[in-house]
Amino acid sequence: MTGPARIVVRELDMAFGSYVVQQSVNFEVRSGEIFVVMGASGCGKSTLMRHMVGLEEPVGGEIRYDDESYWDVPEERRTVINRRFGILFQSGALWSSMTLAENVALPLSLYSGLSQAEIAEVVSFKLALVGLRGFEAFYPSELSGGMRKRAGLARAMALDPDILFFDEPSAGLDPVSSHRLDRLLLELRDSLGATIVMVTHELSSIFAVADTSVFLDAETRTAIAWGAPAELRDHCEHPAVRAFLSPG
Repeated sequence: MTGPARIVVRELDMAFGSYVVQQSVNFEVRSGEIFVVMGASGCGKSTLMRHMVGLEEPVGGEIRYDDESYWDVPEERRTVINRRFGILFQSGALWSSMTLAENVALPLSLYSGLSQAEIAEVVSFKLALVGLRGFEAFYPSELSGGMRKRAGLARAMALDPDILFFDEPSAGLDPVSSHRLDRLLLELRDSLGATIVMVTHELSSIFAVADTSVFLDAETRTAIAWGAPAELRDHCEHPAVRAFLSPG
């Protein structure tokens, strides 16, 4: 069950110099839901996520987490808010010179204050959650693409964040691995109660996991639809949204 709004985006403008990426973007993400940012390639999906996690500052509008306007609070407070985030980038972004255990342990070593023994226990638990028990000593190069994505997810969850951000988590995966990752996201949401924001253009994943979604339109450079994907596919007034969600 989803709860009250955890993230509120209001009249958000994103631009690089004079180039406008998206403008007047509005949507809400409710507690405990999987929220998908969708749209054609180049519409600004990953750019929106970078704005939401503090990597890019918007030129206008606001992003609120609970009762705080993220870009209006001091930098020290934004750092505190960021500790509630877990982020899985498209590449997985694992350190190739570190084992899986060392990769997952890194944020714990930097921020948790736990002992080495406690960190090792947490690392084993997080890897087990994503189906990688027994792979602690493996290096990323020794794993399949799907396993690397799951290892990246374990690291994203290391500090027990309550908001998870995923940028194209299924990119580069075969259909079977993609389906397994979708199931894993649903299991983690249900067991941990986390709120998940996912950027993707993969229709199978959108319909498999999304509770709610927002559609960024490349032509008008704004969000033209917000709601459950199946509802938007069947009833949205915008042809571009219906065409995206029901190709062919």
